[in-house]
Amino acid sequence: MSAKSKFDLTLYLVTDSTPEVLGGKDICHIVEEALKGGVTLVQYRDKHADTGLLIETASKLHAITKKYNVPLLINDRVDVCLAVGAEGVHIGQDDMNIAKAKTLLPQGAIVGVTASSVNEADAAIENGADYLGIGTMFATPTKKDTKSIIGTRGTKLILSKCQTGTEHNVGCVAIGSINRSNVQRVLHQSTFGSNKLNGVAVVSAIMAAPDPQAAASELRDRIRSAAEQFYISARPGVKVAADVEEVLGQMPAVIKKHVLSSVLCHNMTNTVVQNFAANVCLATGSSPIMSLNGAEAPDLAKLGGGLVINMGTITPDIMSAYQAGVKAYNAAGNPVLLDPVGGGATSVRRAAIQTLLATGFYSVIKGNEGEIGAVMGSSTTQQRGVDSGPSISNEEQKADIVKWLAQRERCVVLMTGATDYLSDGSRTVAISNGTKLLGSITGSGCALGSVVTSYMAVHRDDKFVAALAGILHYEIAAERAAANPSCRGPGSFIPTFLDELYLFGRDEENWNLHKTAKIKWLS
Repeated sequence: MSAKSKFDLTLYLVTDSTPEVLGGKDICHIVEEALKGGVTLVQYRDKHADTGLLIETASKLHAITKKYNVPLLINDRVDVCLAVGAEGVHIGQDDMNIAKAKTLLPQGAIVGVTASSVNEADAAIENGADYLGIGTMFATPTKKDTKSIIGTRGTKLILSKCQTGTEHNVGCVAIGSINRSNVQRVLHQSTFGSNKLNGVAVVSAIMAAPDPQAAASELRDRIRSAAEQFYISARPGVKVAADVEEVLGQMPAVIKKHVLSSVLCHNMTNTVVQNFAANVCLATGSSPIMSLNGAEAPDLAKLGGGLVINMGTITPDIMSAYQAGVKAYNAAGNPVLLDPVGGGATSVRRAAIQTLLATGFYSVIKGNEGEIGAVMGSSTTQQRGVDSGPSISNEEQKADIVKWLAQRERCVVLMTGATDYLSDGSRTVAISNGTKLLGSITGSGCALGSVVTSYMAVHRDDKFVAALAGILHYEIAAERAAANPSCRGPGSFIPTFLDELYLFGRDEENWNLHKTAKIKWLS
């Protein structure tokens, strides 16, 4: 067969013959079952067998892959590839030079190259690589000599150099502990503009699976549906509201749906605000659960709600719970909000942000200016606590910050303050509703995160619209509470605010926000 005419990187199986992964199973049986499940490319990798055994096993594997019209590549060994007539090789950075390999192999043979940096990718592309194996994505037990763990951010940097969207340019797969629970967010978060991964390479997720065929089939299904499961803002196929009038026109239906929903809002939030946040949830129409038990996150994630990760009172045990929660809600395809409270205050919190960003995908990242700066990794100011402190940016700069971060993290970003800035990377607005009294009570920003999360759980067609609806519900109710004669200061503001949150959702006349919403469309 012509190798490159059948060159499909969608689901790339890399074999592993070590006892830890293969055990006593037959490698040929596993590969055939995986091919039945939808594997599109196979690489035979065995760093320890002698040449005779490599050729014997590769010959058996090649007979199987030809039955399914799928190319077989040999890791590193051009001689073995030639001996069995395989369709190509995969070369690591410490293996044979790619130019030399191409002179030895027949015309049309596939040559893939490992790349862990932009420089390595540039060199491989310049020397004629047919595809790049980008990684290591996450730490993996199957390779002990990994140079670095690059994650989705490092993968995105490499993809920025690869025009994967055209047939004339190099294809790319990610590799490194990719499995059923993270494959969709890997594909989503690695995208750089129009440059996307062409697929993923997996090892243990298939080789060590009890049922390799089922494992391969599920992985391929998840790859195909990744665009539907993970998306920046608007669900694929949904018409995007593109100006203030269109967005506000959608608000009544979204608010009504939310206040009648009793949708679950799972709060992994700080202990200081749990009671207040729970009351805010109830007043706005959601059903709160305040649980920092990571072990129950998978069961709660199945109930269709959203998860708040609030870093207000962080400890090592709580960090573990956060990670379990993010993974569970990502696996269920439900929204997660990251609120990096006090993110710029200590080195511990800055490290926690990086860990959480590497753990999973967030539908929205919310914080004050200092916290958003900490997420960006560009903050030059030391936070004294959870408060934002004086602003150091003007309107244009704040709009650019949220837009850029939304594009980098491929999610919705909300920067709170006297004026809030909301962006999904293409649409950016400034929201001037609210009252100064919100800054005089503990947990007002944390509770806003709960409202935004539950709105996103209810309205999934457009996360940007959902977030904006939650913000307006919250902040217009706060304005009404501050104007209420019974409100004399922070102490009386809280019960009045809870009343107004509840009343806002009980009168449909409140939901026509064309007169009450203070929104400036910035892009």
